[in-house]
Amino acid sequence: IAALANPRRKVRRLLATPNALARLKEAGARLPASVEETTPRLLDHHLGREAVHQGVALETAPLPPLPLSALKDARLVVVLDQVTDPHNVGAILRSAVAFGAEAVITTGRHAAVEGGVLAKAASGALDRIQWIEVQNLARALEELGTLGFTRVGLDSDAERAIEDAMTGERIALVLGAEGKGLRRLTRDTCDAVARLWVPGEVASLNVSNAAVLSLYVASRHLAGLKP
Repeated sequence: IAALANPRRKVRRLLATPNALARLKEAGARLPASVEETTPRLLDHHLGREAVHQGVALETAPLPPLPLSALKDARLVVVLDQVTDPHNVGAILRSAVAFGAEAVITTGRHAAVEGGVLAKAASGALDRIQWIEVQNLARALEELGTLGFTRVGLDSDAERAIEDAMTGERIALVLGAEGKGLRRLTRDTCDAVARLWVPGEVASLNVSNAAVLSLYVASRHLAGLKP
């Protein structure tokens, strides 16, 4: 429904079972001129039996890329340093929309790409937030600094608490891939490297969980409230 409502989204085909089509119409989805009615079995054939399609599949062109200049009015963005798991990136997109972030920035290489798995995990957020792809992350972080963003890198071994790193009126949260974490040049380009308070025996979190907690802290800071 979110993809169909996105004016930037170029729709190629919509396949739906009669029941799914009825649900889309009831929800007020903006349907294309032609819809191909199908069956769950045929959708399994197209998408793979492991896909949870709920009776509908939308084939679209990838969203057109956006430049960093699109962030001129943004206050909160998430920057991902080579996070490749589409489930994690989809979940991060969903959390970013929930906490009012305006964009998610990823690298052109060694990053998850737009696709069905990622879109499913995002639960509509893919079409409700700006997704910006950059070729050189360190250079993009430098540009974010020029735009007035405080760049806060997340690292479970950092000495500084994330609450103490929240300064300024624009925040860029920078998260690295699981296992590798932030690359050295990425870390060096951040204004602060901070950690989430984790009192249990497991010191680090899944990157999508770290993202949602850091988004909570950052959004509270930007709202003028204590985390």
